[in-house]
Amino acid sequence: MLRKTMLLVSTLVVAVTLASAADTTPTRANLSAADIVSKNIAARGGLKAWRAVQTMSMEGKLGAGGNQRAPLAMPMPGKGDAKLQVPQRPKEEVQLPFVMKMERPRKVRFEIQFAGKAALQVFDGANGWKLRPFLNRLEVEPFTADELKAASLQPDLDGPLVDYAAKGTQVALDGVEKVEDRDTYKLKLTTKNGQTIHVWIDADTFLETKIEGQPRRLDGRQHPVEIYYRDYRPISGLQIPFTLETRVLPVNTGAKVRELPIPPEKISIEKVEVNPKFDASLFVKPQVETASNHN
Repeated sequence: MLRKTMLLVSTLVVAVTLASAADTTPTRANLSAADIVSKNIAARGGLKAWRAVQTMSMEGKLGAGGNQRAPLAMPMPGKGDAKLQVPQRPKEEVQLPFVMKMERPRKVRFEIQFAGKAALQVFDGANGWKLRPFLNRLEVEPFTADELKAASLQPDLDGPLVDYAAKGTQVALDGVEKVEDRDTYKLKLTTKNGQTIHVWIDADTFLETKIEGQPRRLDGRQHPVEIYYRDYRPISGLQIPFTLETRVLPVNTGAKVRELPIPPEKISIEKVEVNPKFDASLFVKPQVETASNHN
């Protein structure tokens, strides 16, 4: 659950007319990566507007617990070829209410309500803490090394393209591709720490359609992750996607192993507030008795 929550947080941090097949024209191909980024930022509300954003809060629901994959057969020690059939988890996802608060530079507080209890993650830009009462872990714990690395690699609240050069990121055009029957520009971003991600920009709207997420480790292997942005709405002059869908892709190893389908995970944002006032205590190590009192 925690790993999924970390990925959903990452997903949210990043979040801020049909084209005919014949319309992959030289005009589109002639746009440089810098041109595409400029058009993207303008479509999202403009550079000045995004630079003015210092804080942001989001509320909504995220899907958790759903699993339509077939149950796995696990070997039973000492029983020869006998295998234990692991019960299948519920097919339908549970919709968990969440609140996320973000503040520059790269501070995030994420809280979800689960089984009547508040689970919490806090990242102050350098250090992170978590509270997981749904696992009967009632003490505030520090992030693991992997969780801290994942949090530190996330872009600020304005996303990876705003002021990318000042952030030390290099952007290159990696071709034109179809994403859900729409032409998109595929941009390759290389951050100053060497991380490489791809972002797909709609060739008509110039809004992000898809972004490459951090790989997810399942069944002992790293799986590619894609995050789709949908349902953009204007909020305080900015364009914000209100629906995000995360897809964990199968791993092509060449081996004759049947990949079990992994259902997509959806996030529905219901409320966004730009530049709300936050108390500084929101982004420090939380106290157990006050962990669920910051609404």
